[in-house]
Amino acid sequence: MPSENDSQGFILRVQVLRDRIPDASTYPFSIPALAGLTSLELHPQVTYVVGENGSGKSTLLEGIAAAAGFNPEGGSPNFQFSTRSSESPLHHALRLVRSSRRPRTGFFLRAESFFNLATNIEELDRVQASAPPIINSYGRRSLHEQSHGESFIALATRRFGAQGLYILDEPEAALSPLRQLGMLSRMQELVERGSQFIIATHAPLLLAYPSAWIYELSEEGIRRTSYDETGTVRVTRDFLADPNGTLRKLLKSPPRG
Repeated sequence: MPSENDSQGFILRVQVLRDRIPDASTYPFSIPALAGLTSLELHPQVTYVVGENGSGKSTLLEGIAAAAGFNPEGGSPNFQFSTRSSESPLHHALRLVRSSRRPRTGFFLRAESFFNLATNIEELDRVQASAPPIINSYGRRSLHEQSHGESFIALATRRFGAQGLYILDEPEAALSPLRQLGMLSRMQELVERGSQFIIATHAPLLLAYPSAWIYELSEEGIRRTSYDETGTVRVTRDFLADPNGTLRKLLKSPPRG
């Protein structure tokens, strides 16, 4: 059961310490959405970050995760593997304003490096140790022996637990629309048990968690917006309302069939 303090998230806000930025004209501080950012309030339960490719949402999430103590390539704070050091220096300029609560568990998911994480689990379990195999926390079946979607569902249902901090970068890459709806249900279970989510996504279905805060990154900066006003929802809704008309304009020829 959640305590009376579970209405407060683990991370209250993210502050950018401008005096720690050596050169504001260099990446990633030159990204328009990050250039003027000084503070970002987080919802105690679910905060979304959306925007076009290159808008800086994955960079922002990576910075928050690294500042929170997660491996930049993903996993729990206990994972230390590194296949290629490619993280930006953003986390050095971030300060996380935390509440009095501390997460019991947590996970940083990067869709692009999930394969490497699955490999690292197998490598660690090959080492003789007195502790139970790590894969036991992921459903006792190699993540490489499952589809991308199956392995992510195993992660969310077996590894994610109560009072956890979960930072997810484009989790929809592994999920069908039906599985995305299932993920919303799992999120609700975990939120009710005191967890906090910070998610970057392009997926309108996954973005639909009620009462969540949504920040949209663009060339104009970063602003809080509503579900219906996000670019990803508007584009998807317009297409589904008239797919043939959209395709005629896009392809400059009538669709077949």
